[in-house]
Amino acid sequence: MVPPAPSYRGRLAPSPTGYLHLGHARTFWIARERARAAGGVLVLRDEDLDASRARPEFATTMLADLRWFGLDWQEGPDCGGPFAPYRQSQRLACYRGAFAQLHAVGAVYPCRCSRQDILQALTAPHAGEEEPVYPGTCRPANPEKACEPVPAGTRINWRFRVPDGETISFLDGHFGPQAFVAGRDFGDFVVWRHDDLPAYQLAVTVDDAAMGITEVVRGADLLLSTARQLLLYRALGRRPPAFFHVPLLTDERGIRLAKRHDALSLRTLRAQGASPAALRATWDPQLAGIP
Repeated sequence: MVPPAPSYRGRLAPSPTGYLHLGHARTFWIARERARAAGGVLVLRDEDLDASRARPEFATTMLADLRWFGLDWQEGPDCGGPFAPYRQSQRLACYRGAFAQLHAVGAVYPCRCSRQDILQALTAPHAGEEEPVYPGTCRPANPEKACEPVPAGTRINWRFRVPDGETISFLDGHFGPQAFVAGRDFGDFVVWRHDDLPAYQLAVTVDDAAMGITEVVRGADLLLSTARQLLLYRALGRRPPAFFHVPLLTDERGIRLAKRHDALSLRTLRAQGASPAALRATWDPQLAGIP
């Protein structure tokens, strides 16, 4: 007997590091529409691991702005659910367990170099901001060497060893077939930082697997991240979700929206009396890919 397909579980994963803008709202709206069309559940996860930028007022405004825009979810930090907690800062034990699993099989190794991408490893990368392919300076020739104890007090970050030359392919729900070559399009990437926090790639993989997410809807700037995360799913023995990447929303100059675009932040639009329905009416309904 063929087992039944899992019920649809989608997610919204905002970070409280600034005020959400119209581009966030469009991506999240598409996620909500796809979950609703599938008769599924939508989860909101507060990705607040970046303690230097995350603020309580951003977290509060984030939820209020999304509700104002017409979004709803069935599980989250404000309403609970079976996979609580829904704030990443409260889920560190989950990430440590996953990292220990990767360490035990020699999938990671300590790294003492390339601070630029280390500093950016906590947050999701954006278009044009991908880290350079790591040249393997600290990669041990023998994977078993990675399991040797690291001297106390050594400032290190842990990288995931990618299978050089392997093509990582997947079918994106919007952009179609995708393929990236490990070691060429991306290199060994950071999964655990020297300040004892997981990097973005590990945290979202662990959370999406633990929360039973069946489809990830997010911006097109994370297509390459999907290849990295698929390797983590495999190494952790977890089933990956489907992926649906959304074209990025740009301003009148063709520049992708960022949290610095205050004029298009949901907070500003709400204060100006904008109508969520009118804003949504300007979007192409076919972006959601719903027949």
